[in-house]
Amino acid sequence: MKRSVLIAIAAAAIGAAALAGIVSRSWIWPGGDSKHAHVVAQAEPSGAAIYYQDPDGKPFYSQTPKKTPDGRDYRAVPREADISFDDPPQESAAAAPSAERKIKYYRNPMGLPDVSPTPKKDSMGMDYIPVYEGEDSDDGSVKVSPGKIQRTGVKSEPAALRPIRTVVRAPGAIQLDERRVSVIAMRAETYLQSVADVTTGTFVKKGQPLMEVYSPAVSSAAAEYVTTLTSRTTAGEPSYGRGSRQRLMNLDVPDAVITAIERTRVVPVTVEWSAPRDGIVLERNAIQGMRAQPGDVLFRVADTSLVWAMIDVAERDLGSLAVGQPVTVRARSFPTRDFSGKIAVVYPQVNRETRTARVRVELANPDLALLPDMYVDAEIEIGGSESVLTVPDSSVLDTGSRQMVLVDKGKGRFEPRDVKIGRRGGGLIEIRSGLQDGDPVVVSANFLIDAESNLKAALKGFAEGAQQ
Repeated sequence: MKRSVLIAIAAAAIGAAALAGIVSRSWIWPGGDSKHAHVVAQAEPSGAAIYYQDPDGKPFYSQTPKKTPDGRDYRAVPREADISFDDPPQESAAAAPSAERKIKYYRNPMGLPDVSPTPKKDSMGMDYIPVYEGEDSDDGSVKVSPGKIQRTGVKSEPAALRPIRTVVRAPGAIQLDERRVSVIAMRAETYLQSVADVTTGTFVKKGQPLMEVYSPAVSSAAAEYVTTLTSRTTAGEPSYGRGSRQRLMNLDVPDAVITAIERTRVVPVTVEWSAPRDGIVLERNAIQGMRAQPGDVLFRVADTSLVWAMIDVAERDLGSLAVGQPVTVRARSFPTRDFSGKIAVVYPQVNRETRTARVRVELANPDLALLPDMYVDAEIEIGGSESVLTVPDSSVLDTGSRQMVLVDKGKGRFEPRDVKIGRRGGGLIEIRSGLQDGDPVVVSANFLIDAESNLKAALKGFAEGAQQ
């Protein structure tokens, strides 16, 4: 009997010692369950692993070394990292503060701008969270715990020297080259004897007959020229008769007709009028038998082998354009076909209502696919080939009056830094000052860190007032 009692007492003592050892080595987060338990080692030296985490960063933890189903070891988390699932390092430190760390003040557990120099509770009975020296730095940087960085998806990318290229897109319309339009009009009273089978839209060749006309003034000038040619043969002076020939030229008689008069020495009854250039007949007012007065337009012919694209470019993009820049034009009638040209003229006037300026682009049109007044869309690539310091456009925080980036200083610290930006394009922004080549900047979730920095700045101001 006595022996059995002694054995029971010894077993109880051993169990109590084991339980005391467990309690001395670990502490369970208040209100947490086994899934969200956070162990803070007390007996292990600084730097030793306090728990183990899944190597892929998944929310799987273990108090002892463990392997994944595919045989990989769990990652040891030392005391300094203190990576947790619910990010409770500050609260755990509040429960068991280290003697080597000094508490500066206590902040509201709900993130409100309320601090206290001594421990206290809020209206809901929650303990204020201690803020230690070193956590609230004076260098303007923001410290974010590794757990929060992992959950919010904070990513950094170094600033680098890259060329910035962007495309200016603008609408426009096709117009005729005004230098390639010819008008056939009589310079004297004329009667149309016959008109060729030519209609509006017909393509004609240079020298192709368009009509036969009778003009008393032309006949009189031709007769005078024939007389002059005959007299010159008798006189033998080469300059004799130039005035008569010039009179025919002033009446706009075709060169072929004048040459025929010189060869045959015969005054024609009617004169054949031909097309002055290759092109499309845009206008036909000639009717057989009609009487045309001086100045009446009978035909209008345009050469459309070269056309203009009149592009309306926004005022803000004018500084990036120059004569000679290549332009790609797509007609809405041919969406899969590109027409290449160059800027010929940037008109020196801005439309007051649309705030756009006209840019003239010359386009080759060998197959006559581009028609006058056809709508087109132009793309003008701007930006040089030289490399400039750039960062992704998602990294710049623009408040309206200032632009800022967050520089990754390592170990969870981020420094807000003012920058001067330049051109934009291709998802990049030029940095003219404030950064150097290779400086890592936050490119995602930076607005969360910015909100964190604003909150900490407010808390710091309250803390300084409380300490005073």
